[in-house]
Amino acid sequence: MKALFYIGIIGLLLFEVANVYFIMPMPGSQRMTSIDLAYFLYSWRWAFRTVFGLLLFIGLFSAFRGSKWLALAALLLVAIVSYAFNFRMSADHMFYQPGNLQLKPAEKSVVKPDREVLGVVLNGQAKAYPIQYIGYHHQVLDTIGGQPVMVTYCTVCRTGRVFQRIVNGKPETFRLVGMDHFNAMFEDATTGSWWRQANGESIAGQLKGDTLPEVFSEQMTLKKWLILHPNSLIMQPDTTYNERYVKMANYERGKGGSELTQTDSLSWRDKSWVVGLTIGDQTKAYDWNRLKRERLIHDTFASRPILLVLADDNRSFFAYQRPTSTTRFSLQHDTLVSNNQAYVLTGKAIGQEADLTRIPAHQEFWHSWRTFHPGTVRY
Repeated sequence: MKALFYIGIIGLLLFEVANVYFIMPMPGSQRMTSIDLAYFLYSWRWAFRTVFGLLLFIGLFSAFRGSKWLALAALLLVAIVSYAFNFRMSADHMFYQPGNLQLKPAEKSVVKPDREVLGVVLNGQAKAYPIQYIGYHHQVLDTIGGQPVMVTYCTVCRTGRVFQRIVNGKPETFRLVGMDHFNAMFEDATTGSWWRQANGESIAGQLKGDTLPEVFSEQMTLKKWLILHPNSLIMQPDTTYNERYVKMANYERGKGGSELTQTDSLSWRDKSWVVGLTIGDQTKAYDWNRLKRERLIHDTFASRPILLVLADDNRSFFAYQRPTSTTRFSLQHDTLVSNNQAYVLTGKAIGQEADLTRIPAHQEFWHSWRTFHPGTVRY
């Protein structure tokens, strides 16, 4: 009977570690294709705990008769490991959503103009979310222009995405559950399915294969955003998390607080920055260092002439479809000019010409972009 006690102890220890190991950035865990195993363990967690707990209980008295102190030490070890892995190392106990979400106009905002934001315009309403804040929270649930959205950011991938948080026709809430291949995962409250931050795809659970519709978003400095959208509301800090925000203060500049979030200054390394474009089922990555040197990149992608632009702050970037393959642009004080026709960075024409068509563009670590866009090409 004593053997059952120690089988239960070992089983609980192994299970609690495995239940977190596959969905957190632990040695080797994020390079495995293990999401199905991770979801199985998580879904059946109480069954595993019940079985091993019963074995422990059945052999408890026999184990105490054999060696009371060894049995007590084993129980204490299980308690410590269970607490650490469930309440200290689990994603939703390390990164919290803002408890007090406030958005204010520029004249009342405390956010500095040189901070980078993820900006969204929906149904005429503009909102900006500082990366310093959403990088810690990983997600912010909000409504923009009457549309329920989830504003997300994964610091390990350096990628911001905004999605419609509508699942099965109803507004949904999510919690951060962990990560897969270094990308944040969210669990919806209704079905318990897991959703990938990089592309909004459900990768485990009842809704596996479904995708959250992505909302067009832009990354730039707040100063640049307010020039383009002066009436925008700006997310304010939740003072509960001020210490966490301080740790994110240098992230935007590539100086993350850990090896997972720091930047490689060379090109095409795992932690190098790229700007990724997607048109239809085709994807392409552009080296950030090259964009900084050239400032305008004229290219043809997915049979479309495109233009990639870096503004004069060296941080705000934009992508457009050019009117024709022969159309060339110059950049004059953050105004695009072609054949005496000028455009502001939103793509809006100054004059009678048609506006430029915007193309979604995302800044991302190269390792992340190529992982979640395996067929991507490099410029």
